Amino acid sequence: MAMSMYQASVPVFQARLKSLSNVLRKAEANAEERKIDPAVFLNDRLAPDMLRLISQVQIATDHAKGAPSRLAEREIVRFEDNETNFAELQARIARTLDLLGTFEPAEIDGSEDVAILIKGRTRDLSFSGIDYLQNFAMPNFYFHVTTAYNILRHNGVPLGKIDFLAV
Repeated sequence: MAMSMYQASVPVFQARLKSLSNVLRKAEANAEERKIDPAVFLNDRLAPDMLRLISQVQIATDHAKGAPSRLAEREIVRFEDNETNFAELQARIARTLDLLGTFEPAEIDGSEDVAILIKGRTRDLSFSGIDYLQNFAMPNFYFHVTTAYNILRHNGVPLGKIDFLAV
């Protein structure tokens, strides 16, 4: 049996967001244990021209909720990017997981040829549903989840690959 567009998207987003939530929980506990202001982790970045941890989580959740919405031809639920602490990031992930739970396979399966238009700052991007999912949404999602993990790991939070992969 071929993998469906639903199976290639919603459950993957759900699993990785649960892992990201766990990574953030460990980071918050580590900051408390080491008596580090949590803002140090939340506002850190891997390089001067990269976004900080808070933004990485925000963008990861944006891709996780945006991709199935576009594929199902639903309006994308917008979240304000106003999180400033771990609890607010956890709430954002929880809201995203709740939203993902509203999608049914029938809404997304068969969306391989849906026309997806992404309006960018400098140019617009056009995709078929399958190309959008495989070559834009998923790579962007994984980039931001991985970068969030790496920011925390770089700051000495004791994380391993199993924290990234586990649910």
